[in-house]
Amino acid sequence: MKQILITLAVCLLLACHSNNDEPYLLQGAWTLRQVEFPYDRPNAYYEQENTLLRLYDGDSVVYQCWLNKTESGLIIKPELKCSVTLIDKGRGEHIYLEGSDPRPLTVVNDSMIVIQQEGIRYTFHRADDIAKEWGADIIGIVAANVQKGITSDVPSYVLSAKERRQASVINGFILSTVAGLILMLLIVRIAVQNRRAKRMLQLQLQQIQEVWHERPQTVRQAIESVESAYFASDDYEVLQRRIATGQRLKDEDWHNIESQLMKVYPGFSSQLRGLYTMSELEYQVCLLIKLRIAPSDMAAVLARDASTISTVRSRLYRKVFGQKGGAREWDEFVLSIGA
Repeated sequence: MKQILITLAVCLLLACHSNNDEPYLLQGAWTLRQVEFPYDRPNAYYEQENTLLRLYDGDSVVYQCWLNKTESGLIIKPELKCSVTLIDKGRGEHIYLEGSDPRPLTVVNDSMIVIQQEGIRYTFHRADDIAKEWGADIIGIVAANVQKGITSDVPSYVLSAKERRQASVINGFILSTVAGLILMLLIVRIAVQNRRAKRMLQLQLQQIQEVWHERPQTVRQAIESVESAYFASDDYEVLQRRIATGQRLKDEDWHNIESQLMKVYPGFSSQLRGLYTMSELEYQVCLLIKLRIAPSDMAAVLARDASTISTVRSRLYRKVFGQKGGAREWDEFVLSIGA
């Protein structure tokens, strides 16, 4: 009857605290430091060579073993794995159940708890260093031992700190090696892509030059005739005057310039943009070069310093050809492409 009443009381407390979202209280490792008996009996246990260790998975499962610390590592002897229920009564007092056996549990501070069983007080201290370094290994060993059902002549297991350090060094070496290989592969891939892009660009430049040199004399004469007609036209003269006076060109003016050049040099824009992804400023500089506009007038109409215009042209040559070159060399190249 008494056991039934205790069970009913525990169930009621569980129902009252089923929505408790507080962090886990017992999570981690705890070592038994002291056992106090009632009725003024002497204390029977202090932490000695063999220490009782409990590892909690949240507040729901406990893994227990005997632990012996040595200079070279740990020796553990698995004991049990048990379900746990923790019920908060407030003010640091809890009801603690291993299986179905209720026991009072008192939280002394963040690193000490006291569990009572049949009047005996068991004091446990946190062992964060053990939980951090060996927790997963110990839980695995205890769980495997319980699964095998070994209850007598339980074997001891040695956890070597030296082997652990060696494993850590090996894992670190493997990770750094893999990272190095990945980085090397990325570098090789980028180098291959750059080489491929440079080869494609060289092929484009070669095709442009071949197209120009392979043109029949009659085609060249026709192009020169169209060029001469355009540069003698009223449209070009008006544009020249506007640029010479330093007037800023609007978007519609740039569209008009591009369309006029397309009539004279049908392939100019596509060939130019196919070489390199240009900014708006770089493209406008190339249009003005093709129009035979002086660098000083380019600077005025684009509201840039003359040095900036020179830098843009030399930079374009370096990016397209992959080698150093001056602004004048870029101008000669732009003037050579077109139809």
